[in-house]
Amino acid sequence: MSGRWYFRRRGQPADEAALQESARRNPGRTVTFSDGVFAISITLLVLEIQPPEDTAHLGRALAELWPSFVAYALSFLLVASIWVNHHVLFDQIVAADRGLLLLNTVLLMTVAFVPFAASVLAAAFRDGQGEPLALLFFGGPFALGTIFFSAIWQYALRAPRVLHRRVSESAGRIVSRRLLAGPLLTLLGAAAGAVIPVLGLAIFALTIPVFWLPLPALEPIPLDDDDP
Repeated sequence: MSGRWYFRRRGQPADEAALQESARRNPGRTVTFSDGVFAISITLLVLEIQPPEDTAHLGRALAELWPSFVAYALSFLLVASIWVNHHVLFDQIVAADRGLLLLNTVLLMTVAFVPFAASVLAAAFRDGQGEPLALLFFGGPFALGTIFFSAIWQYALRAPRVLHRRVSESAGRIVSRRLLAGPLLTLLGAAAGAVIPVLGLAIFALTIPVFWLPLPALEPIPLDDDDP
């Protein structure tokens, strides 16, 4: 795909094809920027864990930090699973227009919010107060993130010349059905956690292997194949 920009001189008609071509951007920069947001988000997760001050009883002090460890592990693995699937998804995308960039930006906004949500979850379980609301608050960015992730795929299926031509309609439908599991599981975990907090944590833990399963019907695009 050409990276040139087209300009219309005064008094000359616009070349519609050229203008449409200029609006299509190589998705490489989008993936690079997204990788940076994912990396920063999962790195910030560990900053919530403060070292114990009572080193005379270090074992007990570390054990009391279990809410922080659980929030860290859940958040890290869930964000990492979104990152992996994001790469798989963008392996199939050959152009990024403004609509796709907007949806991806909103997805990254939810990812960047995860460290704060994880710190709230850990604090609630550490203090023994507000756990139901903390589970809802924790599940919110993940639920929204999976919804916007699915929206990216749906947009790519419908936008002209965004997906690689080897992605068939049947493959698109299969992936669409699979991506429905993300919003359903995260919403279920948040709802269950609002009633029984420990159950909510368990459901979020169970979503991790589901998210790590490979997306069906999608195969990597050869690195030297940039033909949409």
